[in-house]
Amino acid sequence: MDTLPAHAAPGPAHPYLDAPGGVVALAHRGFSLDGRENSLAAFAAAVDLGFGYVETDAHATSDGVAVALHDESLDRTTDAEGLVAELPWSRVRHARIGGTEPVPTLEEVLGTWPDLRVNVDVKSEWAIAPVAAAVERTRAHGRVCVASFSAARRRATLALLTRPVATSAGTGEVARFVLAHRLRLRRPAAGALREVDCVQVPVAQGRVRVVDAGTVAAAHAAGRQVHVWTVNDPGQMHRLLDLGVDGIVTDRADLLRDVLRERGTWS
Repeated sequence: MDTLPAHAAPGPAHPYLDAPGGVVALAHRGFSLDGRENSLAAFAAAVDLGFGYVETDAHATSDGVAVALHDESLDRTTDAEGLVAELPWSRVRHARIGGTEPVPTLEEVLGTWPDLRVNVDVKSEWAIAPVAAAVERTRAHGRVCVASFSAARRRATLALLTRPVATSAGTGEVARFVLAHRLRLRRPAAGALREVDCVQVPVAQGRVRVVDAGTVAAAHAAGRQVHVWTVNDPGQMHRLLDLGVDGIVTDRADLLRDVLRERGTWS
């Protein structure tokens, strides 16, 4: 068995991860119960609840404007149609999320609330340079976490930035970490996360349990935080926090706020 000292100290944390109250409480695509996800109105609602963190996704238009939108097309969430990457910003800007709210640029999200910490999931290769440009123009490096299912997309985004941002593991890195942990290979488990500051994962992936006491402890031994998505049940929020997870991503920001208040960790 490959081992590391049980007391191995965490590396220096990026300021993004220094959460007031000790829990990274992320409002998933802002806060909206009426289908206006990833709109400025949804992000404003999260801020109004007292959230200091929001999660969003980023695609880019055909002329290189990074937009806060989860899907590659406008079809599901807006009153327009078409692939974002095939449409210029002049077209995308007229689409309305939920029929009422304009699609925001990532730069608008970062610039509207200068203190808001934003978790950005880079959804496509085409979005890499526009996302980096939005971070650079708003000088938001200290309050951004760059995430992607693809470690290559994350690395390519970081390569275009002039200052460090926080980072989250890609799917392959998470898989290697969990497998090494299950095999009780502590050094390879830590090594799988060497490039990132945190892992952002579901409780389970299919039949594979991703988040339990062991994986949380292993990530912490490697000096990495664990953020769990997308958790909307207060009971599950409590159970995960009892396990020691560092952050929760939720569609129900109102319920997570109540849970953290109850636990005395809301700030």
